[in-house]
Amino acid sequence: MPTLRYLTADTALTLDGDTVLEAAASTREAEHAAVRAEVARVLAWCHAQQPQGHGPRDEGGRWHHDLHTGTEPGGWHSVHLTITGDPGFIEALLQAFFPTDTD
Repeated sequence: MPTLRYLTADTALTLDGDTVLEAAASTREAEHAAVRAEVARVLAWCHAQQPQGHGPRDEGGRWHHDLHTGTEPGGWHSVHLTITGDPGFIEALLQAFFPTDTD
């Protein structure tokens, strides 16, 4: 699976033992559709991996997401995608879309 061109990601652990992935991009209007397509690819992968698992973690869901988009000064478009899940799920997501170069 090809890596993403626009979205960048950071992760953090919660006190509950979950992992939170924060993916974001800020682009000009011309690239905004491409960013939205990347978000759709990531979410489609998540749904394919855990089709019955989407929902709030505190209600038993395996993973949950939150998506915010907006327009910033100067005509920039921002996208922020937060995905919370168990560490194994988020690690597989990172491997699929945000691999690190070990060379």
